[in-house]
Amino acid sequence: MSLSNALSNAMSGIAAVTRGTEVVSSNLANALTPGFARRELQLSARPYAAGGVHVDGVTRTVRTSVVAQGRVASADTARTQIIATFHKTMADSIGVPGETGALTTLLADFDAALTAAAAQPQSEINLSRVLATAQTLARSYGTLGAQVQDARTEADRAIASDVQALNDGLAQVAELNRQISVQQSAGDDATALQDSRRQLIDSLSEIVPIQELPRDGGRVALFTAGGAILLDGVTPAAIGFNAAGPLAAGMTVEGSSVGRLSFNGQELSAGQMVMFSGGRLAANFQIRDVDAPAAQSRLDAAARDLVERFSDPDVDATRGNGPGLFTDAGASLDPAKEAGLSQRLAVNAVVDIAQGGSLWRLRDGLGASAPGPVGQTALLDRLRGALAEQRISGSSGMSATPRSAATMAADVTSWAATARLGAESALAGATARSDSYDAMIRQDGVDSDQEMETLLGLERAYTANAKVLSAVDDMIQTILRLS
Repeated sequence: MSLSNALSNAMSGIAAVTRGTEVVSSNLANALTPGFARRELQLSARPYAAGGVHVDGVTRTVRTSVVAQGRVASADTARTQIIATFHKTMADSIGVPGETGALTTLLADFDAALTAAAAQPQSEINLSRVLATAQTLARSYGTLGAQVQDARTEADRAIASDVQALNDGLAQVAELNRQISVQQSAGDDATALQDSRRQLIDSLSEIVPIQELPRDGGRVALFTAGGAILLDGVTPAAIGFNAAGPLAAGMTVEGSSVGRLSFNGQELSAGQMVMFSGGRLAANFQIRDVDAPAAQSRLDAAARDLVERFSDPDVDATRGNGPGLFTDAGASLDPAKEAGLSQRLAVNAVVDIAQGGSLWRLRDGLGASAPGPVGQTALLDRLRGALAEQRISGSSGMSATPRSAATMAADVTSWAATARLGAESALAGATARSDSYDAMIRQDGVDSDQEMETLLGLERAYTANAKVLSAVDDMIQTILRLS
């Protein structure tokens, strides 16, 4: 080997060591940076005539299959978290039997007040308690119903926010694609831009699970797990959504301004919405269009059951064609307008002193023209009997099983608790899967011990190449002295 070859070999080795040291320093400095992929220096042997090593570049250590599955798991965790939060809130609001303020407890308080009033029908205090407990029960249904519609409205707003974030994110990915392609074409290091792109796609995958495919020039194409093409080229897809504003019971996609997503200007059908299933978007659509309306329907069925029990002519014949003790915003029930009844449930004004009514009508009849004997208990006994009567619900979607008022309230409580348990179980499973993929991704991250070992190897390589340079220098100096 000539001295020039030896010198060239050593210089290429020093250059490789310098670049390798920079890579190790970058790895250690970004060990805790989210989305950072460990770098590795790629070397190859130069042609024999030149000798030495050539720095081919720096690559990112990423297991794409693990990242892809991790994104799906992350999207599922985001979806189940939102659904679990909704069902937990509803179950907590409905309450646990025996708990103060729970729906079943309020109904039991109303029953107890009727029992006390029947025992002492002449007591205005007992009659006042019947009114107060009935009003509290009606307000509870109204609060629960309003909470359901607030959840739907919030879900609608969250959809609009996520759609905006998705569109903005896709535009940023398209721009990063362009920058990465330019840098790689110029032979520059684009790994930092690739890290930024990966982190951005990870965040978008919580909105809707995204699959990534490589394209020429370092670009990537993005698809939803359901098959929608989000980005494959220069221009990303345009996802549209118009928030409906405050939602009310009965407002549905089929019959009002409540809308679905649009994709490149075309509104998606119910079947096409499957393309965007799996993440936060899907969760909020499920709450807005499925879970919350189902909860509203159960509350309305229970409220209707309560209205119909006390509207039975056999309970109070004095009321004629007027509403019973519980009303639909003061009017008789129209079965065709059941949606939202829980929010409109109210106690008949004829027994409410604050609205010009009289307490004695609870004892003598809602349509009675004058007070009767203060000791009569027949109506109060029939009111109590109406609560205990086994009735088949007239609401659609309810089974034909006869229920008492207490059983109906217990069923509403049970449905909420069951939905909560199911949602929390799904969340636990999704979280476990997501955590396992996060652990696998961290295994590909920066190991400081490994990086220090690499640094020691670079130090040895530097020492060896420096000795070659020193030996060549000594030889050259010797030759010059001999000359």
